[in-house]
Amino acid sequence: MNVLMVLTSHDQLGNTGKKTGFWLEEFAAPYYAFLDAGATITLASPAGGQPPLDPKSDLPDFQTALTHRFKADPAAQAVLANTRKLDEVRAEDFDTVFYPGGHGPMWDLAESPVSIRLIESFERAGKPVGFVCHAPGALRHVKTANGEPLIKGRRVTGFTNGEEDAVELSNVVPFLIEDEFKALGGLYEKGPDWAPYIVTDSKLVTGQNPASSEDVALALLKLLA
Repeated sequence: MNVLMVLTSHDQLGNTGKKTGFWLEEFAAPYYAFLDAGATITLASPAGGQPPLDPKSDLPDFQTALTHRFKADPAAQAVLANTRKLDEVRAEDFDTVFYPGGHGPMWDLAESPVSIRLIESFERAGKPVGFVCHAPGALRHVKTANGEPLIKGRRVTGFTNGEEDAVELSNVVPFLIEDEFKALGGLYEKGPDWAPYIVTDSKLVTGQNPASSEDVALALLKLLA
């Protein structure tokens, strides 16, 4: 089982002068779900190399058993430090793809033609695709073979307007996932803010927030089984 994980290379939080990137829990929890299931994992990012970590996700309040496991795992740290360039990976070499969130993907992966084509390749091949928190924003410009938005008429979730308001970034992010998905014709769903909530629609799996990250990975594994 070959799993591709795609991380952001974007580290600027809009015009705030603050840093962003990927959210640690949203990488660590799925990484170990896949690893413990015996998967071969490849990491990729637009720029390759070490993806930027959202410094907030490294604060004590946001640590979990799996982030602690990662911090005690030099092998995993080495893998993360050496992601492949996104334009060097091909969907045909993998069984599934997972996108961790953090605010970074809303700037680079959402607009990346390389990422858009990659997701479309997985979808055309009937392979499961998973996204959590802000990473569902990477679906913004993804189309089906007939040119319609991939999420049109599909059940989806992602970071809620309420959650974005709570972190005071609703006026910073380039778009709001909840509003954007509804505008694209997606059947947007959500659970309570910050509680785990995932949606599986055929082979498209989306998770609402950091607490949903491991469940998205487990749902992908279930689809592969």
